[in-house]
Amino acid sequence: MGVKNNLTVILLATTLLVGCNKPVGELVGLGMKDSFVESQPWGMVLIKRGSFMMGANDQSAIGEINDKPVNVSVDAFWMDETEITNDKYKQFVVWVRDSIALRSLVMAGKDEYRMKFKNQTDDASPEFARLNWHIKIPWGSKDEETQSILDSLFYQDNNALGFKKQINPGKLRYKYEWINYDQAALPSNKYDVNTGAYPAGAVARVDTSYVQNGVIVNKTIERKLRTRKDLISTRIVNVYPDTIMWLRDFQYSYNDPKMRMYFSHPGFANYPVVGVTWEQAQAFCQWRTQLYNNSHTVGGQDYRLPTEAEWEYAARGGRRMALYPWGGNYVRDAKGCFLANFKPMRGSYTEDGGATTMKVASFPPNDFGLFDMAGNVAEWTSSAYYDSSNTLVSDMNPNFQYNAKNSDPDVLKRKVVKGGSWKDIAYYLQCGVRTYEYQYESRPYIGFRCVRSYNGE
Repeated sequence: MGVKNNLTVILLATTLLVGCNKPVGELVGLGMKDSFVESQPWGMVLIKRGSFMMGANDQSAIGEINDKPVNVSVDAFWMDETEITNDKYKQFVVWVRDSIALRSLVMAGKDEYRMKFKNQTDDASPEFARLNWHIKIPWGSKDEETQSILDSLFYQDNNALGFKKQINPGKLRYKYEWINYDQAALPSNKYDVNTGAYPAGAVARVDTSYVQNGVIVNKTIERKLRTRKDLISTRIVNVYPDTIMWLRDFQYSYNDPKMRMYFSHPGFANYPVVGVTWEQAQAFCQWRTQLYNNSHTVGGQDYRLPTEAEWEYAARGGRRMALYPWGGNYVRDAKGCFLANFKPMRGSYTEDGGATTMKVASFPPNDFGLFDMAGNVAEWTSSAYYDSSNTLVSDMNPNFQYNAKNSDPDVLKRKVVKGGSWKDIAYYLQCGVRTYEYQYESRPYIGFRCVRSYNGE
């Protein structure tokens, strides 16, 4: 009986040993595991892939005749459960402030603020040296030279007017880059895999940004296309939200308190950030990607603005023909309570519980777990606006996209805005209704949320 058991153990061990050894000379891959499961990004929910009828469910209130509903499919993606709040956007603003402060100190020859590496020296010039984020920035330094550098960069002295020193928004600049795939896709720029080169006359039309005499200059240039680097566009943006738009967009009204305190006061920390242009939202997404990838061994897909199709699919909450995100055909529940923050009646903004913006997640989420997909603030998408785009796009992950260059006319700089806001009537809260705004404009009723493509099935 003992001999039989020993023989069984030997045979089992031999089988396992043979099974674990990969055959030599065969195509076995690199041994990467296919059991990788992407962790849930903080504050996001997974929107599973599916199909829906994209487009308006109801007759257009402005007489559009080309808004044809089409059946489309969308891949899975992660989406912020709420709009980006003032508090979250402020993290971006503070990071930009601190990075400029550290860079300025390094440029002034203070090497303790540049990153040190073991057994090697950092020979990079101060302009490109890696910053030491582990050291505390001495905002109240007793060293006169250090304090002078920080004061000149970030504070405007209003003591003569009786105010404390404040952040100078004009100094909070962030530079980001992107690859112009639309230029790479031009037939005249087709990459030749046989020669490993672009055509002799290939030219890429890209954007460039630089600061001249303290002013940001944006230009469109034509660059000879030799390598992939020549497809890169750059942009420098001031990241601080526009606060004057509360007065500019609503004249003959007393919105001065909002202008002064909406972004800065902690009482509005969990309100949606507004006064942010599409270009600033793009910069935020790029920074958020950088923040995530620098903190994780395995990077994720880029954070970005949702396409119009992704946004609308997410708003419907899995209901193919939902008129509103909550699935019903009315803006009140069975008890007569309003289901979103909008303009419910003639000037009666407060009937739904708020006057202008409200805290995010003040109303129940839709079936996907997403809050405020109707009302509160409208939201930027990555899609370009064209009234007949539904007749042009693919039925798989549709997106009408155009990366407008600096020199393009304004009509090509319109971006789709979805969801309606606190100032809109109920029609604009419908999932399929679309409006637009110019990508360089900021409004007190437009915010945004991010998405990230999902790695896997």
